[in-house]
Amino acid sequence: MGTISLEGLEFFAYHGYYPEEQRIGNKYALDITITTDFFSAAQHDKLSETVNYETIYQLTAKVMKEPAKLLEHIGFNVIEKIREHYPTVEKVTVKVSKFNPPIGGVCTRAVITMEG
Repeated sequence: MGTISLEGLEFFAYHGYYPEEQRIGNKYALDITITTDFFSAAQHDKLSETVNYETIYQLTAKVMKEPAKLLEHIGFNVIEKIREHYPTVEKVTVKVSKFNPPIGGVCTRAVITMEG
């Protein structure tokens, strides 16, 4: 058992609770950590026996193109897509960051982290 992580995936997307956020868009970052058994891949040096980073990126990019009001919804959908594609993974942890959220004050980013 081990973990595979993709850190600092960046997207510009049109998520947000307020209509203005959905219209002008914002910068988002995601960190994804997958817990899975990749011993066989390590032993045989075969990509087909582990989680493919490129596939994880493509699944995440697809989710980021679908407008959402909540960061929690984005995290949930990323976990669902990864689990659909890789049903044998033990755990998926997703951290979603939204830069400069409209909170009426200074805030570098709002962040949620969820596991599934």
